[in-house]
Amino acid sequence: MQNKFYPNHPLHKILKERILVFDGAMGSLIQEYKLDEAGFRGEHFADFESDQKGNNDLLSLTQPQVIKEIHQNYFASGADIVETNTFSAN
Repeated sequence: MQNKFYPNHPLHKILKERILVFDGAMGSLIQEYKLDEAGFRGEHFADFESDQKGNNDLLSLTQPQVIKEIHQNYFASGADIVETNTFSAN
C-alpha cells in the first residue's frame, strides 16, 4: 500500500495554522445511556438470534440519536473532528 500525501487538502491547510482537537472515548459515553438488550437491537435486529447488547456499532442503525448526541456533545466541547462509531468494524 502506498501512502499518499495531499498537501492541498483543507485539513493540511488548517493544521499549518493550529492544532485540531479530536473526539474522545465513544464506548464509555455509550455506556452512560445504560441501554438494555432491546435498546441495542431496536427494530432492525429485534428477531436476531444472538445477543447484541454491547455491540456498539449497531447503535448507528438502532439508536442513531444516541450517536448523534454524543458527537454533538464533542463538538460543543470544542472538538474539531469526530470519528465514526465503528470500533468493531475494523
